[in-house]
Amino acid sequence: MRFLVTGGAGFIGSAVCRLLAANPVNRVVNLDKLTYAGNLQSLGSIERLVNYRFVRGDIADEKLVGTLLRDEKIDIVMHLAAESHVDRSIDGPGAFIETNIVGTYRLLNTAYDYWLGLDSARKNAFRFHHVSTDEVFGDLPFDSGTFTEDSAYAPSSPYSASKAASDHLVRAWHATYGLPVVLSNCSNNYGPYHFPEKLIPLVLLNALEEKSLPVYGSGENVRDWLFVEDHAKALEAIATRGRIGESYNVGGRAERRNIDVVRAICSILDRKVPRANGGSYADLIEMVSDRRGHDRRYAIDPSKIEVELGWCAEESFETGLEKTIDWFLANESWWRPLREQKYAGERLGEAVRAAI
Repeated sequence: MRFLVTGGAGFIGSAVCRLLAANPVNRVVNLDKLTYAGNLQSLGSIERLVNYRFVRGDIADEKLVGTLLRDEKIDIVMHLAAESHVDRSIDGPGAFIETNIVGTYRLLNTAYDYWLGLDSARKNAFRFHHVSTDEVFGDLPFDSGTFTEDSAYAPSSPYSASKAASDHLVRAWHATYGLPVVLSNCSNNYGPYHFPEKLIPLVLLNALEEKSLPVYGSGENVRDWLFVEDHAKALEAIATRGRIGESYNVGGRAERRNIDVVRAICSILDRKVPRANGGSYADLIEMVSDRRGHDRRYAIDPSKIEVELGWCAEESFETGLEKTIDWFLANESWWRPLREQKYAGERLGEAVRAAI
């Protein structure tokens, strides 16, 4: 198969590229704009493979995307390019609207024009896979329910609203124009190569640098955690074997309170790299004012992908977290420049917006 992966230098996208390119029968073209979270260092293991190509560019550049689709004879578009951090969307929603909504619209237009020009066999084989988030479904009560593929959309943040809009656009291009699409909505990812603005790498690196470990509100908010390499395998299955027009929820069956995630990181670090003062890293935990519009709980029911496509998460939260921490401890050369040049751990999402 010949894949175009958008956003392939990002956290999840790079995991997808590494997985796909490891199979020499695949051709993988990675299109990424290289905004702040895009990192070619995450692709070092595949950058010299003959079946892999990186192209720097914007999904909204219809001429460039069209040329790539035709020249590379793409069979499957895996669309992961997105602005993805809730706190950043609170401070600056405009970039999320431009990339996640307008960018997806332009990518759909280009993919549709390309698809129309294919011969019947390749037209039948073509897929447009849109990768999204469980945050489009909004807030769940603490004590009941999970998100299914039939859950109503109720986004709470500019980020989740922009992803909800892009989901609807993709479905509309299938319903109105017949473009063969599949969609997926995932729970919180974690693992190697994770940009340090997100909870797990932020807490981990702050702890190693003896900085405070900020936890929003009371720490009771719950997330379902999914190891990124498990997610990449799910995405490959959906893109290649998912039913046209269907969506698949991808989760790790690993719900945890935020405070328990932070304490688990501290416990592993206490064992692997004890503090010089003999104390626990948990002593650095600091409860801070809550994020605005902070959803209480997300929880994915992944039964559909488990039954239909035979996928299930291989890593438990405990094994995945251990692997993640081991990777960060062994790869300071990857994360140190990010901490020094792009994101030092400051709090985001605090800008006061009197009007938008």
